[in-house]
Amino acid sequence: MTTTGFDIRRVGGRIGAEILGVDISQELDPGIVSEINTALVEHKALFFRGQRLDDAAQLRFASLFGPLTGAHPTVPSVEGQPQILPVDGDEGVRSNHWHTDVTFVRTPPKATTLRSLVVPPYGGNTLIANSAAAYQDLPEPLRAFADRLRAVHTNAYDYAEPRSEKAAEHRRRFVSTRYRTEHPVVRVHPESGERGLFIGGFAQSLVGLSASESRDILRILQSYVTRPENVVRWTWAPGDLVLFDNRITQHYAPDDYGDLPRLLHRVTVAGDVPVGTDGRTSTVIEGDEAPHYTPADA
Repeated sequence: MTTTGFDIRRVGGRIGAEILGVDISQELDPGIVSEINTALVEHKALFFRGQRLDDAAQLRFASLFGPLTGAHPTVPSVEGQPQILPVDGDEGVRSNHWHTDVTFVRTPPKATTLRSLVVPPYGGNTLIANSAAAYQDLPEPLRAFADRLRAVHTNAYDYAEPRSEKAAEHRRRFVSTRYRTEHPVVRVHPESGERGLFIGGFAQSLVGLSASESRDILRILQSYVTRPENVVRWTWAPGDLVLFDNRITQHYAPDDYGDLPRLLHRVTVAGDVPVGTDGRTSTVIEGDEAPHYTPADA
């Protein structure tokens, strides 16, 4: 059992830190888990090099931070592992857009773990952005405006035309149940109290505004999230694990590795219902509470 502390090496100026000196494949002392969670809240994204976990160890580590979700509300899991989602870079099936995981349901995940199994020799990095820093970067009038906005997130919108039949089938499964959820544009973090822009690729419209107005305003807000100073880039090596706070980050996997293989396994920790600056919570517009995805006790 690990009973000593660990070292933290910052990776980016505003987001990201590498955790050194802890073997997360082993049983961890509750004090160490608490320290890792504190580091997660502060740095938003944590990186663990060369851990070489198996599926069981990844599940065990992720569960230290709360109940686990199913793999995904609509997309199949790894066979025999209902809580593990394969993030497979097969040509045409790539999430190369900025997003926060599963914001189209009422209770998006608290945190996400990604573990590398197969990585390309070049490209295939993961970018993670600090949405709290983005909120702080907003000019005060725009920040006050954002505080009052609500956005509709959905898994069914105008995607790019699938480039293969495999990609088309993935899209059909992804939208097999249509979800639409209204979230606050500015979310108050339940642990730190920080405010962050809670938007990303699934946020498709703003309540009370037209489609064109929504696109323009969301584009402006999103541009603050993805400023280079708010983003950290992780270059994968086999056996790495990344843990990021899904409540106050966005991430992106650039499609820059051609037809090379890339495979990660994703496990997510169940989250709570987002709360805005006015105390209002998120509401379901279409679909359900996704009880098959988020545990009832989360």
